[in-house]
Amino acid sequence: MTTTRPRDQSRHRPPPLPEPRGPLSGAVLALLRGPAPDRIPPPARCSPYGEDLQLALYVLYELHYEGFQGVPDGLEWDSGLLACRAEIEDRFLGALRADVPVDASDTARQALDELQVEPVDAVGSVSHFLRDEGDLGHLREYAALRSLYHLKEADPHAWVIPRLHGRAKAAMVAVEFDEFGAGRADEIHAQLYADLMADLGLETAYGHYVDTAPAEALATVNLMSLFGLHRALRGALVGHFAAVEVTSSPASRRLAEAMGRAGAGAAAVRFYTEHVEADAVHEQVVRHDVVGGLLESEPGLEADVVFGIRTTTHLEDALAARLLADWRRRRPARPDRAESAGSAG
Repeated sequence: MTTTRPRDQSRHRPPPLPEPRGPLSGAVLALLRGPAPDRIPPPARCSPYGEDLQLALYVLYELHYEGFQGVPDGLEWDSGLLACRAEIEDRFLGALRADVPVDASDTARQALDELQVEPVDAVGSVSHFLRDEGDLGHLREYAALRSLYHLKEADPHAWVIPRLHGRAKAAMVAVEFDEFGAGRADEIHAQLYADLMADLGLETAYGHYVDTAPAEALATVNLMSLFGLHRALRGALVGHFAAVEVTSSPASRRLAEAMGRAGAGAAAVRFYTEHVEADAVHEQVVRHDVVGGLLESEPGLEADVVFGIRTTTHLEDALAARLLADWRRRRPARPDRAESAGSAG
C-alpha cells in the first residue's frame, strides 16, 4: 500500500463547502460563497449543541485550517465573520460553562485521576463496543467521523505552544514532535490516519465526511478550536490535551483489537497500536510537565484546566451515547444524509 495518494491529495486540497443544516449555517455558507460577507443573524435561537450551530461554527473554524474550495483565504480574518463567530462561540461556551460547572476545590490531579477509573460494565464506551461487538461497518463509520479531527491531529493543540513557558512549553513541544512524526512525513499521525482510512476503503480527502457527521461529532472537534484560538482559554486547551492523552492508550488498545478482529488491515491496526505505545509515555509527560509546569507558573489557571478536562469528557460522552444508540438500532449516525460513512468507499 502506498501513502502517496492520502498525503498528496488529502492534505493539500481544500474540501468543498458542506451542505447547510439550518438558517444559521445556511447564512454562513451563503456569505462564504458570495462576493462580500455581511452580518449574519444572531444565533440566539439555535441549540448550542445542535446541528445548525455546530456546523456553522465548524465552517468558520475551518477557515483557520485548510479552508474551502472557492473561498478566498483572506476571509479567515474578515471582521464580519469574526463577529459572527464570536456570537456563536459565546452561545456554545456559555452552554458548556452551565453544563460543566467547576468547583473552587476541584484540582487538575483529581480530574485526571477520575479519567483513569473505567466503569465496570463499560455500557457507554464506544471502544468497548467496537472491540466486543463491532463489525467492519461500525469501524468504517467511526473512522469516518473521527477523520474530522485525526486528519489534522495535533494541529489545534499547537496553538497553545506560544502561550506556554519553561517546562510546560518544552514538554508540549516534545509531545507534539512525536505527533508530527518526529521529523518523518510518513509518520505524522494525520498521515497514519489517512493510511488507516485507505485500509478501510474510505475516502482519505480532508473534511470529506463532514456531511455525515452528527452535531455531537462536530462539537468534539469545535471544542479544540474554541480553546486553541483563544489565549484566555489556554488552560482549558491544556486540560483538553491532557484528557486526550490520559484516555488514549487503553482506548487505542481496544480499537487495535477491534480492527484486527474485523480484518481491517495492517495500517488500520497500526494507527492504534502506535497510540497505545506513544500515549502511555505522553500521559506521564503531559501530567507532570505540561499540566504541572503550567500550574507551577500560572496557578490561577487550575480551574480552566479542570474545565478543559471535563468538557472533553462531557462532549465525548454525548457522542458515545449518540453512536451507541444508533448502532444498537442498526442504522447509521446520520441516516438522513445521502452518503453514510458505513457505505462510502
